[in-house]
Amino acid sequence: MQLVVARIGRAHGIKGEVTVEVRTDEPELRLGPGAVLATEPAATGPLTIETGRVHSGRLLLRFEGVRDRTAAEALRSTLLIAEVDPDELPEEEDEFYDHQLIDLDVVLADGTEIGRITEISHLPSQDLFIVERPDGSEVMIPFVEEIVTEIDLEEQRAVITPPPGLIDESEAVIASSRDEETGDAASGDAAEAPKGDA
Repeated sequence: MQLVVARIGRAHGIKGEVTVEVRTDEPELRLGPGAVLATEPAATGPLTIETGRVHSGRLLLRFEGVRDRTAAEALRSTLLIAEVDPDELPEEEDEFYDHQLIDLDVVLADGTEIGRITEISHLPSQDLFIVERPDGSEVMIPFVEEIVTEIDLEEQRAVITPPPGLIDESEAVIASSRDEETGDAASGDAAEAPKGDA
């Protein structure tokens, strides 16, 4: 099975390196030196990774045969695709590959249907489920333990306990800044207490 593991960004420097937008939880496995990756568009590849390093929080890759900035820039926006055994599982018990999560039904703890996962968005701070609702609209659900309480691959579902307003905006709790100011004034010096003691 083929999985998109990265998207090539801008050229970096003059020696053929490129920035990449990582789309896998295992970049050290999928994007290590020697890895041979298919591409989209297909005519660009396959590409073999020669070197990889992290610079200012971004992964930089150099591919065999790509020696200058012009050649690197020509690869921009290319998707890198790895061949993965569909039965392969991540090393950690509570981790999942994107292909295991796509198409799972998203339900509340009481069984209420929310929708179906159509995409996983990998952000620097957390991953997001992009969920298509029955009416065709989309909702983004952070893939964090407090919200996604269970992933059941056998039942093909993800159980969530969303905070108010995440699924239905009409349930959102809006904090009044006037109430906060009043509360701070009433508490006197309590606002000066060091953070982290709570």
